[in-house]
Amino acid sequence: MRRVFFGLEIPAEIKDRLLQVRAEVTGASWQSVEQMHLTLLFLGNIEEALLLAAREAARDISLAAFELNIVGLGCFGQPRAPKHLWAGVESEAPVIGLHSAIKNQVERLGIQTERRTFRPHLTLARFNRQPDSVEHLLTEYRETMFGSFQVDEFVLFESQPGPVGSVYRVLERYSL
Repeated sequence: MRRVFFGLEIPAEIKDRLLQVRAEVTGASWQSVEQMHLTLLFLGNIEEALLLAAREAARDISLAAFELNIVGLGCFGQPRAPKHLWAGVESEAPVIGLHSAIKNQVERLGIQTERRTFRPHLTLARFNRQPDSVEHLLTEYRETMFGSFQVDEFVLFESQPGPVGSVYRVLERYSL
């Protein structure tokens, strides 16, 4: 069994801008620069045979490259007691289209995927303990443009436990 997901890599210069958001917020576990990505579809722990089939199926996806803007901050949960702090994306339609194409391909293989609505975002922090409010961050960075980049590929990542959080390893790249 391997823990895998499809996602987008984020250019280094955008990651550097996102790192500037870090603040002293009680309860925040901040993503490292190596962990920053945009998850397209989480598959979870799957058997090797299904993983090979999913890799093959993803090669059949044929979509156009697109421009993606990383803009503003938001949170899951209430700003006074957040569960996740994230950076948003503009031009959601092509990201949602790519998510749907991958999801359709892997579900035909019998792989179960999440049923909740896909909301493209980049997780910046998770909150485990009683967190401080992030209202000040949401206000300060509400419309900040962190950067824009051409999405011309998506990636299959393997997630492995590490000493200070998950380590993501690229298994395969797929051109758009």
